[in-house]
Amino acid sequence: MAVNKKKVGVIVGGVAVVAIVGGIIAAVAVNGAGAGSAEAAPAPTPTSAALEFDLTSKNVEGRPRIDPVPDAVAALKASGFEPVTSGSLTVVGSAYIPPLGFLAEDDNATLLGSEPDFGQLIADGLGLKLKSEVAAWADWPLGIQSGKYDLITANVTVTEERKDLFDFASYRNDELGFYVRSDSDITSIKDAADVAGLSIIVGSGTNQEKILLAWDEENRAAGLDPVDFQYFDDDAAGTLALQSGRVDATFGPNATAAYKAAVDGKTKLVGLVNGGYPANAQIAAGTAKGNGLIEAVSIVLNYAIENGQYDEILKRWGLESEGIEESEVNPAGLPRG
Repeated sequence: MAVNKKKVGVIVGGVAVVAIVGGIIAAVAVNGAGAGSAEAAPAPTPTSAALEFDLTSKNVEGRPRIDPVPDAVAALKASGFEPVTSGSLTVVGSAYIPPLGFLAEDDNATLLGSEPDFGQLIADGLGLKLKSEVAAWADWPLGIQSGKYDLITANVTVTEERKDLFDFASYRNDELGFYVRSDSDITSIKDAADVAGLSIIVGSGTNQEKILLAWDEENRAAGLDPVDFQYFDDDAAGTLALQSGRVDATFGPNATAAYKAAVDGKTKLVGLVNGGYPANAQIAAGTAKGNGLIEAVSIVLNYAIENGQYDEILKRWGLESEGIEESEVNPAGLPRG
């Protein structure tokens, strides 16, 4: 893969920043109060061969495609839904970070990633042409409500408040991941007891920090060793701290960490916690409330789940761990408040 440009992507909400240089991603959590030193350190031993991801506009050619799904087309027709542009499905997404949504490095215009891949799949299944739009995260709600866009696929978590204004069809679990060096002796982190005594990088003020603080409190009450919380302003310093063995693990959004692990092979997943813990949070495609589109969207997604195209999208972006068995219409969302 020939790459000549340097590109920086930023995820909104203070979760992570990613730098891509020569097609290699280098990033972890960025919000935090402390900072680590940048010392030379031996690299961990990769447990598997690193994967290459085409970050150019040619990546579009590899998207899994499907023919129109008769049941979905019939449901769309029966619903009375009329797309913004006749014959097309206008799908909005945000360009923030691989592997979710980002602009191709050769034209800085083509939206790539798992989320636009799902947008293409849905358009195909509905028998419509994909019309892809890019918008800032803060702008999509009004754009969907006003009818500027038909659908959003941009890592949107279902919440009960959002369900007041939008209809959703789920397509991924919202997961947080514990990642360690690829040659670490740590093989599993499933609950509070597993983090006792570990040094863990986590983003300050994030949902993952809230979960880790609760687990640490539980451990302390049980007489177990406390967690050593590590915060880094500089994500490169955090990455170096993990790779040099000065910290044991990172805990943050799984999608970006899974992509990084697939790219360099220097880290491995040892545990997943749903982002809505203790509730269950799901990522979903969203449309304006009551416009009739969402049932047909869910039919397409379930067709793709049953016939393999769904798994192909997850696999090509390293997101197999976030797969679901069935797309649901308006599943239970994160609680209000």
